Amino acid sequence: MKRHLILLWFAWFVLIYGFQWVATTRTELQRPDRSVFWSAGETTPTSNKDKIYLNEPFMNRQVAWDSEYYLGIAVGGYDDPEAGRVQNPATGQMVIKNYSFFPLYPYIMRALALPLNLFGLSPIGTAALAGLIVTLLGTLAGMLALWDLTLHQFDEETAQRTVFYMLIFPSAFFFAQIYTEGLFIGLAFSSLALTKRKQWAWASLLGMLAALTRAHGAALCLPLIFAWIMNVNWKSKISTQVNWKWLLQGLFALLPFIAYYIWRISPLGEGWAELQSFYFGRGLMSIQRSIDSWYNAFAYARATGQEALIYFSIEVLTTVAALIGSVWLIRRDPSVALFSMSVVLLSIFSGSAQSMARYMLIVPAMFIMLGYLGRNKIFDKAWTLASILLLGMSVLLFSFDMWVG
Repeated sequence: MKRHLILLWFAWFVLIYGFQWVATTRTELQRPDRSVFWSAGETTPTSNKDKIYLNEPFMNRQVAWDSEYYLGIAVGGYDDPEAGRVQNPATGQMVIKNYSFFPLYPYIMRALALPLNLFGLSPIGTAALAGLIVTLLGTLAGMLALWDLTLHQFDEETAQRTVFYMLIFPSAFFFAQIYTEGLFIGLAFSSLALTKRKQWAWASLLGMLAALTRAHGAALCLPLIFAWIMNVNWKSKISTQVNWKWLLQGLFALLPFIAYYIWRISPLGEGWAELQSFYFGRGLMSIQRSIDSWYNAFAYARATGQEALIYFSIEVLTTVAALIGSVWLIRRDPSVALFSMSVVLLSIFSGSAQSMARYMLIVPAMFIMLGYLGRNKIFDKAWTLASILLLGMSVLLFSFDMWVG
């Protein structure tokens, strides 16, 4: 069955890349994009002319928006002179925007670029190739782990369908671009699968690496702690079960949060928090800011027209699906549901009503629920058709540097 999944993965990313080439060669989109209040100024024909990391011809269709910073860190480091700078209104100091992003993905890109230099590509082209390899291999690992997690609860057919639904989800093309989603699900979903198999050390180690890929990785300590607690039979004599191995398992369960915390208090983490607050408008459980952002988003959509309304409707629908999936899975698989719910809540209350369709890609409960619902043949065919159509629209927009999250 793993061979089947590997072949599916290969066909999927070849088709995604093929579609990006065909679509951008065959058609042209009207600019600018007004899906969010700031996107019109960033999607003109000349918006990227001075951004060297977005203008490399090699694999250029797989590079947009945040890809610039991952490539910049991989090629020039966090203090890359080519990186954009913004002024902190509170301090008046200029801050390099590269600090907005976690280190593991671009650092792996940099390491992998060393042997890839043999292909004779430019430094940016080599970094792009390295980034896509990392992303795709991470996606494959995430597929295998999601299949394992679903098989733990349901049958083989449901597990296969769940993985397929993940690959055709409207925003799933991010799993094949210069973005962190592929690497993250490879680490996070594998950590969850290994937790199920009681391979605590490996599960904790992958959780720690996930926490250095994006902030949501710190939440992996929750299923690890839950598994640690449930590893004790509380109806039996506790003193005979609480030993040094059990205590060590509890310490390992904290590794994702410890890794995140150490990074957070480092200069890189401090720069990240500063930029997230004043530039991206995000923070930890920023409830009031989030409510205001969602209200303003739909006020903008009502005032602007259908373009923005469609964008924010997709954001809401994916978020609702992820939330329902997390609640639905609680009784069936509490540890996976716990991680999924934490991702949903941390995203909803991050302070900004944008990028939710991308953030929800790392919620395994949503895909497991959809895979279960797909046992109904009508739902299966209807959802497959709807999802692929929306996926095609989204990847087309991304390939033309329009805003999709």
